[in-house]
Amino acid sequence: MADARRVVVKVGSSSLTTAAGGLDADRVDALVDVLAKSRSGGEKEIVLVSSGAIAAGLAPLGLRRRPKDLARQQAAASVGQGLLVARYTASFARYGVRVGQVLLTTDDTSRRAHHRNASRTLDKLLAMGALPVVNENDTVATDEIRFGDNDRLAALVAHLVRADLLVLLSDIDGVYDGDPSKPGTSRIAEIRGPEDLDGVEIGSAGKAGVGTGGMVTKVEAANIATAAGIPVVLTTAIDAADALAGRDTGTYFHPTGRRSADRLLWLQHASAPQGAITLDDGAVRAVVERRKSLLPAGIAAVEGEFTAGDPVELRDTTGRAVARGLVNFDAKEIPQLIGRSTRELAKELGPAYEREVVHRDDLVVLHP
Repeated sequence: MADARRVVVKVGSSSLTTAAGGLDADRVDALVDVLAKSRSGGEKEIVLVSSGAIAAGLAPLGLRRRPKDLARQQAAASVGQGLLVARYTASFARYGVRVGQVLLTTDDTSRRAHHRNASRTLDKLLAMGALPVVNENDTVATDEIRFGDNDRLAALVAHLVRADLLVLLSDIDGVYDGDPSKPGTSRIAEIRGPEDLDGVEIGSAGKAGVGTGGMVTKVEAANIATAAGIPVVLTTAIDAADALAGRDTGTYFHPTGRRSADRLLWLQHASAPQGAITLDDGAVRAVVERRKSLLPAGIAAVEGEFTAGDPVELRDTTGRAVARGLVNFDAKEIPQLIGRSTRELAKELGPAYEREVVHRDDLVVLHP
C-alpha cells in the first residue's frame, strides 16, 4: 500500500456532508489535507472519485432528504455539483494543487472509443499535475444508464487509470463479521477472496439518507477491482492517511485476478445492454466453455432494438444471461441470419456477412 504510486480514492456523501444536506467544509478540508500531503513530492498520483453532488444540493433547494424521483435528484445534482467542485478547488488551492472535473455516465464508457477518450483525459490531467475529481454525471444520467453507485465507478476508474491501489472511504472502518453496532462483532482485517465472506451479513445504505451505497456496494466494488488485479483498502475517511501510508487500518482486499483489457471490464460492469440474443445449447457451450465467437448458426432468437457496436446480452434457452458482447449487426438484420452458416450468408448476401455476430475479443462470460 505504501509503495502504490497511482491511487484512486473514493469518498462517499456521508463523509463530506451533514445529514440534512450541504457540504461540511471542515470534512472536505480534512480529506484534502490528507490527499495533498500524500501526493506532495511527486511520489503518488491521486484520482479522487467523489460523491456528494446530490447531497450538496439538498439544502440550497430546500430539500430535507434525498428525493426518490429522478427529476429532483438531477436538479439537486445540478446545483450541488458546482458547489462540490468549487469547494474542492478552493481547498486544494491552499496547497497549490489544480483540480480537474471529470463527469462520467455508463454511456460515456461502455463503448471502446468513449472509454479510450476517458482514459486519455485522466492520463493527461495527471501528467500535467492536476488532480482529477471524478463523479457520475447525475445531472443527465437516467435510471437505465447509471453506474448505480460511485463505489462501482471507482473500481472501474481504478482499472481505467491502471491504479496500483483503490481506497474506499466510508463511515465504517472496514468489513465486520456481523452488525458493527452490536457487541461481539469484530473487524475483518484481510479478505483474500469472496469465500472469506461466506456467512457474513453485509449491510446496505446507512440511515443518514444522503448516499445510495452501503457496505454491499463497497464489497462489490472491491470484488471488481481485485478481480482486475488491484488491491483495495476499505476504511473511514478519518483513517485515510493511514491507508495511503500503508499502515494497518480497515479491511484489505487482496488481488484475486489479473488485469484484463479495459474495454472488457467496462463491458461487463458498466455497459447497458441494448437487447438480447438467445443462443441454442451448442452455441452456449461454444461461447461459455470454449470461449468461441458467436456465429449466426447458433442463434435461436433476438429481441430489442440495437445497432452494430452496441452491447447485448447473450442468453441461454432458459433466459439466463451467460455472456455480454458487442454485436456486429443491427437488430433488424439478425432474423435473416438465424441458424445459417456464414458461408451460406456470404454467398447469398455478400462477403460482409461472412463474419461473427459477436467476436470472442468483444465478449465477456458472465456465468462460466
